Amino acid sequence: MTFAEIVARIISLVLNPLVALLIGVALIFFLWGVVKLVSSGGDASKRAEGVSMITYGVIALFVMVAVWGLVGIVATTLGLGVNGVPNIVP
Repeated sequence: MTFAEIVARIISLVLNPLVALLIGVALIFFLWGVVKLVSSGGDASKRAEGVSMITYGVIALFVMVAVWGLVGIVATTLGLGVNGVPNIVP
């Protein structure tokens, strides 16, 4: 097994599920903020807490998706395949 295959296996078995899990956690955090905002019942502190959670959830989702996209662009630019193995076809 070559080094590139080991790295590709680590990426596919560990990093990809971890990124998906983190995006899911950020989405749940965002949705929980929406629930807090809707169920605040006029309480200003609960409303502010809900808005804060929504803001942080949106920021986290944006950063994670943007970094994921940038990594894809860099990988494509450098000629890396889907599994992280370089494409050597001219």
